[in-house]
Amino acid sequence: MERLLKNIRVDINEKIYMKDPFSSDLGREIVNNSLDLIPELGLEHFTFKKLAGRVGCTETAIYRYFENKHKLMLFLTLWYWGFLEQNLILSTMNLQDPIKRLNIAIEIIVKGPIYKDNDYVDPISLKKLIIDESTKAYMTKEVDEDYKNGFFNLYHRLGERIASIILEINPNYEFPKTLVSTVMESSLLQSYYSEHIPNLTDIHPMDSKRVEFFQQLVFKAIENEN
Repeated sequence: MERLLKNIRVDINEKIYMKDPFSSDLGREIVNNSLDLIPELGLEHFTFKKLAGRVGCTETAIYRYFENKHKLMLFLTLWYWGFLEQNLILSTMNLQDPIKRLNIAIEIIVKGPIYKDNDYVDPISLKKLIIDESTKAYMTKEVDEDYKNGFFNLYHRLGERIASIILEINPNYEFPKTLVSTVMESSLLQSYYSEHIPNLTDIHPMDSKRVEFFQQLVFKAIENEN
């Protein structure tokens, strides 16, 4: 199973990039150096000029792959959610019990991918980037246009996949997508708070109780809906 995910490449909407970054060694260097440099500087201070200095190429070369840093950040964010979906599919493919599948889904959302090895992107570095910076990928003035262009389809698809498991458990539950998107975003915020603003959370970094909290939240919501 791990070998399968090691070789999996997430298909990102082609409108997000100018040239497929994984079609060349330079493109791979651009993506993988971004994973380190964006969290190091923050997206606000990250520039293609600084990335070019890290990669050892010209700024113009980076613009051949991505129109701007917003599109690069979208690419990385969507790769993360797409990789989580692949983790979920492979981790639950032989499980019939929807409760077990939902527990695994919550664990993957909260803790990140179960399988942490990939030939294209380092999932561990990517998760750190997503915790610190991912909201900046879509909380922008361009969000409506990005939505119309289908840029968030991977994000939607993972949410809908988990929402369908919730409806298997309780077909009458009224807010499956709302509940799932709340967990997807709140789990990142809680990880961010625990590291940077600890007074806003009861959960400390690397605390296994994060999963327990969100499992209780989800299952109590489902059970209390008649």
